[in-house]
Amino acid sequence: MSLLKLVAGPYRSGTNDDSELIQANVDAMVEVALELFRQGHLPVLGEWFALPLFDHAGSQLTGDKIFNGIFHPIARRLVPFCNACLRIGGPSSGADDMVEIAKKHGKEIYYSIEEIPLVWKNYLANSPSRQLECEDSEQMKSVLSRHCVAVSGL
Repeated sequence: MSLLKLVAGPYRSGTNDDSELIQANVDAMVEVALELFRQGHLPVLGEWFALPLFDHAGSQLTGDKIFNGIFHPIARRLVPFCNACLRIGGPSSGADDMVEIAKKHGKEIYYSIEEIPLVWKNYLANSPSRQLECEDSEQMKSVLSRHCVAVSGL
């Protein structure tokens, strides 16, 4: 079962291309991605693929032709490889576009992290040798540390 979750939120929306506000938007998506990771998912942001390419491709300004030729096309290509899309944050036509593409591909759509099933709970519930309930994250960490090869980041 694929656990890849696309986190879609505002990047430039509402920022007037102010780099500090753009970074705050990215930080918000990364914070959610970290929480998804801690819940056992593999989160992904289109920004993680697109941002390293801008300078290399010769983009001079956020929103220039090169930027626009990379930014949303990368996320659009990424959607089919994800099993779900988590839409966060405020208004964003780009993030809304990712949700629509995800719907067209039959992906699960979530609007809050609380809606997404916890992988660790499913892992424990579906394993006969681990039939127990973890009531809190500390107990979960303890159980997973005994039963998983690597639990870095927990």
